[in-house]
Formats: sequence, C-alpha cells, structure tokens
Amino acid sequence: MTDPVTIPDTKADPGVLVLEFRHAHRLIDPSEEGVQTWRVEIVAGGKTVGSLRATRGLYWKADNLRERMADEQAFLSLVAEQLLDHDGKFLPDFEEFVDMASSVLVVDELDIASPWNDPWIVAGLASSVIDRLTDNQFAVVFPHAASPCTGAALLAEAATLLSAKPFSDELLIIDTALAAPEEAAHRVQERLRTRARYGGADPFSDDWDEDEEGGEEDGGILTARTRIVLLLALQDLSDQAWEEAAALGDEPLPRGAGGLFGALPPVTLRQDATWRRHMARTFDDLAADLSSEAEFEPRCTGEEMALHLGIARARHLTHNQPRRVRDSVENLPEHRRDFDWEACSDLLFQDHDVLMLFDNSLDGIEDGDSQVSQALGVINLAAQDWFDAFDPEQARDPARGFRHE
Repeated sequence: MTDPVTIPDTKADPGVLVLEFRHAHRLIDPSEEGVQTWRVEIVAGGKTVGSLRATRGLYWKADNLRERMADEQAFLSLVAEQLLDHDGKFLPDFEEFVDMASSVLVVDELDIASPWNDPWIVAGLASSVIDRLTDNQFAVVFPHAASPCTGAALLAEAATLLSAKPFSDELLIIDTALAAPEEAAHRVQERLRTRARYGGADPFSDDWDEDEEGGEEDGGILTARTRIVLLLALQDLSDQAWEEAAALGDEPLPRGAGGLFGALPPVTLRQDATWRRHMARTFDDLAADLSSEAEFEPRCTGEEMALHLGIARARHLTHNQPRRVRDSVENLPEHRRDFDWEACSDLLFQDHDVLMLFDNSLDGIEDGDSQVSQALGVINLAAQDWFDAFDPEQARDPARGFRHE
C-alpha cells in the first residue's frame, strides 16, 4: 500500500470515499483456479487512506481448496484449517453453522488511517466489498478481535455491525443466505448516508451538536442539484399522466391496475377524465414552482400525492439513470445535502395524511364526516376534494388553463 494519508481535523465523511478493486489474473495458470484475491484501495480526495484484502475461495473450482488457501499462509491458512478437511471438503461444524454456503470470502489485512478508522466506516467498506464479490451462497469470514492479523479489532467491530456470528475464537462469519446480514448492511448504509449529509459528523453520537453542524443551512433541503432532478422527475410524470389521461378517458380502473393512475389510492380509481386532467396538471404546477423563485410547497391533496410520486421518481433517477442525472447537474455546485430524498419526504410536506388512503385498515377515512377522519383531523382526502387549496389565500389561478387543452 502507498503511504496512508492522515487528514488532520477532518471529519470522516463517507461520501468522499472511493474503493478501487485491484485484481491481477494470469490467463493460463492452474494455481489461479479456486482462489482469487483483490487488494481494495480506499481513496479519499484522490489520496490513498487505507486498504484491505478480499480473498474469494471457490470450492467448486479448486482442486483442493484447503491446500490452496493454506498455501497463502497467515489468516487464510487459519481459515482453511477451521473450515475444510484435508480432502478440501467443508467440515461438518461449518456446514451446520451456515445455511447453504458453497464458497467463502475472507476479508482481512485492513490498514486504514485516521479519521477513517471508525467501525461504521469500515462496516460500510466491508459491506460494499461483500456486495460486489459474493452472492447468496457465500460465507464471509472476518478475523476475531483477538486475531494477530492487521486491523483485526476494527474488522471484528465492523463484522459485528453486519450481523457476523462467532464461529470460533478466531473467526467471525456472515452467512449471505440469511436476511439478517442484508438488513444490517442496509442499516449501516443508511447511517453512513446520514453522516455524509452532515459532512461526516455523526448525528447518532452522544456529542452531536446540531447547531454547530449547521442544521438546515444553505437553503435547506432543496439544493440546486436536488431541485433539478426533482424537476426532471415531475416533468417525466407529467408526460406520463397526460398520455394516460388521454388514453383512459372516463374508463374506471380496477385495483392493481398499472400505470401512474393505477398507482394512486383506490378512492381515485373510478374518477373521470376531467379529474385525471386536474391530476396531471398538479405535476405541471409543481414543476413550474420549481422552475421559478416561488415558494415550493404542495397546496392541495393532489399536489401532495404528485410530490410523493415525484420524490419516488427522483430517487429512481439517481439510482437507475446516473448518466442522465450527471448531465443535468454538471454545471451546478455540489452540496452535501444533494439528493437527500428521505429528507425531502420529511420536510417538504406539512403531513403525510394522503398516504393513509393506501391503508386498507383505514377504509373510509376519506369521508370527512366519519369518526376516524374527525378524530385524526384530516381534510380533503375525498377524491373530489383533492384539488381544493388547503389555504384559500394560496389557491392557484383558476384561469391558468391546462398544458393540453
């Protein structure tokens, strides 16, 4: 590894870390079969701040996986000794410990500089390595804290965060066939995303100071790049809504119908063409607000539903159309709160009452005279009320017309 770089007085912002997987493989070499090794470089700001080793042992490709792994010596030899017999077959204790593992991934030799030497950061790194180098038939092996290998204590803490279980005094194992490790990895990633939104500060720590970290400064959650991607999402949904409205006309939809209008709450499925045109216009109204200096806030139930769909679509774009997103925001300044769709869902609404319409246990809540509706204090959930402004003083111009007359 190149000399690790310690960055003084820098918070460990996981958002700046990049993993570089290095793996060399001879085209024709029988010794390469069965055991594949990656050196994973951990890079921040173009500088190497750490590395770890990931070794994949493929039982079905190796002539004798125990001998092949033992030949690598050190921790890999210990793993081979505890998991495999002399014929290269998995030992009964290991087969009872895991559900269906047919291969192993060994993670060891961690060397990482401060301030990145944090269990949550390392758990995120390990989770990323596991995601890229395994499937649901792997046992992922980490050293126990007492192991003499480099970085063992920190790897053991990270493995525990990822739901690894002790196999012996020297080994911790994650069974990728189980749901618990996947759920743990999701928790780790969500925590790291939260830290990235705060520039590396950890709002879960005891010494977290929200005022010191700035709270919702810099224009709040709708950064310039977030605004553009949300605008793209609303424009996409507008195109879809107008196309479907023209095709459906007054046709009622059954529960479970596809498309945008089929994805709306059941109370809307039997609405006519006029209602659907009004719903299509909510996407246009929100998009117009985003494109201007107007205050951005849904003004009626229909716009709340449109914004929920818009945020979901924006999240989809950032996950599945990254090139389109990059091209759209390339000239805009980056911000640590960019694309924080969870926070958008929390902060861009006064409440989430419209989502109650998806809850079958609250059937009838749209009736303003019902006991449930009155007890919860909800308004304008009936489909015919979706386009009535919450505040008459903020009602949109009724003469603004429609995108498609």
